[in-house]
Amino acid sequence: MTEEESEKNYSSGLPGILGVIDTAISKIESVILALGVLLMALNTVTNVIARFVFGNSIMFSGELNRILIIMITFAGIGYAARHGRHIRMSAIYDALPVGGRKVLMIGISLFTSLVMFFLLYYSVVYILDLQSKGRVLPSLGIPIWIIYVWVPMGFLITGIQYLLTAIKNLTSRDVYLSTGVVDGYKDTETEV
Repeated sequence: MTEEESEKNYSSGLPGILGVIDTAISKIESVILALGVLLMALNTVTNVIARFVFGNSIMFSGELNRILIIMITFAGIGYAARHGRHIRMSAIYDALPVGGRKVLMIGISLFTSLVMFFLLYYSVVYILDLQSKGRVLPSLGIPIWIIYVWVPMGFLITGIQYLLTAIKNLTSRDVYLSTGVVDGYKDTETEV
């Protein structure tokens, strides 16, 4: 099975209700990311056509893309964590034996989860501050705080994902980068 097929057919490696939650969040993230990218592409192409054919840009196009970029970014951090696609500085980690890597991965996952929950708290505080100011987007007329709701949602999902990764590492024999990605490198054969 290719990497793309495994991402399409994601099934959590966690047992019971944790696996159900993980799989459900994965499906929601996939839909959000796909719709976000498609809508941003459609909006951008439509705006370019409007600018060159009719001589005027669509008034709200920039604001809509701003909303979609925020949505894609913060839905994408959970997706990256789930599929083990996050940036890793692994020189020390790779030098450790399996037991050491497992302990370090549990620590990294728990610490990252705490950081995500910390950022979740401050993003909610920021949104409440924006809400109290009553600012709105000029073209769409939407309150600005609404477009930032994706930020705490992204931090929440990512925090949960890293917490689930720590649980997976605590309950399994192998070392996992995420709930469904076992630590290791793929051997790529070069054709002569």
